Amino acid sequence: MARNVLGGELADCSHDPITGFYRDGCCETGADDAGVHTVCARVTELFLTFSAARGNDLTAPNVGFPGLQPGDRWCLCASRWKEALDGGVAPPVVLEATHARTLEWVDLADLEAHRITE
Repeated sequence: MARNVLGGELADCSHDPITGFYRDGCCETGADDAGVHTVCARVTELFLTFSAARGNDLTAPNVGFPGLQPGDRWCLCASRWKEALDGGVAPPVVLEATHARTLEWVDLADLEAHRITE
């Protein structure tokens, strides 16, 4: 059973749009997930602009992917969320749906400072 950053069972992040490296709605990770898509975030306009400027336009539709809009929940790469944190544009996170492996990149205190409950 996967654990979240709080030590509990990993909750689902989003099924609309369907997210996760494995497209199962969960920010689960494994050996084949080189990007470590473990942070359940509610994306913001600032973050989407930031990500696009770094070569990952999450608003652009692709095969099987409708593109994200501000307010959508999505499993982000832990390193990209940390980069956004350092840049002052980190989107809010759902801790219950953020995989414990995220703590290899980000301090729990930083995640808690960006916590949302829904």
